[in-house]
Amino acid sequence: MMDLDLPGMDVSRETRERLLAYVELLRKWTKRINLIAPSTAGDVWQRHILDSAQLATLHQGGRTWGDLGSGGGLPGLVVAILQPGCRVTLVESDARKCAFLQTARRELGLSVEILSCRIEDLAPLGADVVSARALAPLTDLIGFAALHLAPDGIALFPKGRQAAAEIAAARASWDFALTEFPSMTDPEARILKIERPRRV
Repeated sequence: MMDLDLPGMDVSRETRERLLAYVELLRKWTKRINLIAPSTAGDVWQRHILDSAQLATLHQGGRTWGDLGSGGGLPGLVVAILQPGCRVTLVESDARKCAFLQTARRELGLSVEILSCRIEDLAPLGADVVSARALAPLTDLIGFAALHLAPDGIALFPKGRQAAAEIAAARASWDFALTEFPSMTDPEARILKIERPRRV
């Protein structure tokens, strides 16, 4: 039985049911394509839903959210479920994963935009929030953020035990404001909030 707790979030029954339906879609499709690691399939709620949902708690006033390298929709689809008033754009270059995202959009009744392209080929999104989960080193992610954020936007990047080293490496090429938040799901992980990225 899954622990369906979402600390710090007041979630309606309808929203919770939509999240559960999304979990079932993830499990079903992961048997065919690599959406989540098979080792995490037994704990999807904690390892993926809560891990993604915590990003939504860090910024709830944004009107537009760009999720880069969405894969199975983590965190983009979770954000779209939790913040239905936010316009979420999912960017994914893998055609099979885009097929999953399109299926999830239809079956969950979500209004999200899905762009099947490489991030490097994407026109600037001008998003209030940019996110990416398990996509690339922080130096690359900040480059993406600099291109796709609105002037006063923020980027939210979950990072694991190598976060400090990635921050140091990124500061060699970029100037940015940084706020770090502890992860709800991993004591060795943190969420990096990046603002005003500028190449040095």
